[in-house]
Amino acid sequence: MRRSGRALLALGVALAAVAVAGCGRDDFENEPRPPVAAEISVKIGSDAVVVSPPEFGAGLANFTVANLGDSAATLEILGPSAAESGEVSPGGTATLKTEMVTGNYVARARGTSAEAFDFRVGAERESAQDDLLLP
Repeated sequence: MRRSGRALLALGVALAAVAVAGCGRDDFENEPRPPVAAEISVKIGSDAVVVSPPEFGAGLANFTVANLGDSAATLEILGPSAAESGEVSPGGTATLKTEMVTGNYVARARGTSAEAFDFRVGAERESAQDDLLLP
């Protein structure tokens, strides 16, 4: 009986050690949460392309493209990083998600005679570490 008591004691100590080690530490540093994606609107008209806002911070950007012109168009973003949407039919919309780096850009509508739009991407946006993210 004495042997089983020692075995139970050893098992209890081992389980306690595993439980304490599994709890982790509170003082470790996590990587900060990335910035929330910038929501950018792009209007392709019959005479011009308009990007709103015309300046935003670097990081992930979601471009919502509305083609208000009379012909199908493809949004091209040219600059330090380049991106291209699929073809957007007249009266249609599309979404383009891309990582933007700091620099000067041009947005143009391939397939139309709409005038291109110059916009700027500034420094990287702040972390969303302390922001409440809603669905």
